[in-house]
Amino acid sequence: MISSCNHAQRLVRITNLRLFENLMGEIGILLMNVGTPDHPTISSVRDYLREFLLDPDVIDIPAPLRHLLVRGIILRFRPREIAPRYASIWMEEGSPLRVYTSKISQALESKLENVACEVGMRYGNPSIESGLERLRDRGVKKVLLAPLYPHYAQATTESSLKHANKKLKEIGWSPQIANLPHFPDDPAFIQPLAESLRPLLTEETHLLFSYHGLPMSHIKRAKKLGIPNYFEHCKDTTSSVVDYLQIDKSKWSLSFQSRLGPVKWLEPSTLKEVEKLAKNGSKRVVIASPSFIADGLETLEELNIEVREHFMKHGGEELVVAKCLNDSPEWIEGLTVLVNNSLKAFHQTD
Repeated sequence: MISSCNHAQRLVRITNLRLFENLMGEIGILLMNVGTPDHPTISSVRDYLREFLLDPDVIDIPAPLRHLLVRGIILRFRPREIAPRYASIWMEEGSPLRVYTSKISQALESKLENVACEVGMRYGNPSIESGLERLRDRGVKKVLLAPLYPHYAQATTESSLKHANKKLKEIGWSPQIANLPHFPDDPAFIQPLAESLRPLLTEETHLLFSYHGLPMSHIKRAKKLGIPNYFEHCKDTTSSVVDYLQIDKSKWSLSFQSRLGPVKWLEPSTLKEVEKLAKNGSKRVVIASPSFIADGLETLEELNIEVREHFMKHGGEELVVAKCLNDSPEWIEGLTVLVNNSLKAFHQTD
């Protein structure tokens, strides 16, 4: 009798395994990031900025004013200023953000097996639409939309998910959909992040958490609608890393970078914070940028060049910009955990 039961249990396990394997062959993941120009040229940067800044989820003002601001002012001056900055960080393979996001996709697909992974940039190439089309052409029937943003924001997570669903309708494809949720304090994110910082810290080090800034109007909107709050998410990540590494409260601070335009943004700015640290006697500062999963212009140029120069100018001696997680094995392990948790939504509906 026991032998019959064991045999039956083995058959059930084998059947379930086969069902799981069949299901996995139908699953695809679209890894979404903000995007990048195709080339470090003025014309390419102009095309990228036009698509980026005309998104109403990025600049949330009435359309006529947004077009006047972007087309009439920003696109006349910013591309010429920004193109050389992109050129200074460009890699042989292309834009760092695109290169590292592609490597994350390749590593994740190798890790998961039987799951198709593609990249879709919200702005620029490879586009979200092309990523979805590649998944469809690979026979995928269930898609996990995976925004690579730890912290929920209207301008990133919300915009990417809305755009992906819009493009699904436009290409006439209706796969089953699940979303990767934000993960500001998930151990699968915090552990690889904290461990990547540990070797950089000494007793004399001040750790500065520099997050991408947002206009205060976005924060107020989130509070009003009761949706996830970007500012609170940034604080959640910071406190989780600080607790994990047991950093004294006098040895860390938080700031926001990459502000654009005259409107009120989250404070303090990273430039003001490093200036204050230098004037207050901090000689060595390590900057972590947890809102960026992959290195790009904001980390390799803005932090590593502009912010460093500002720190030195005001009396600082050493500023170290920690690498983003990119395709590090520890992060791929963590991302695998996050993805597998989200893939359970497909199993529960079958």
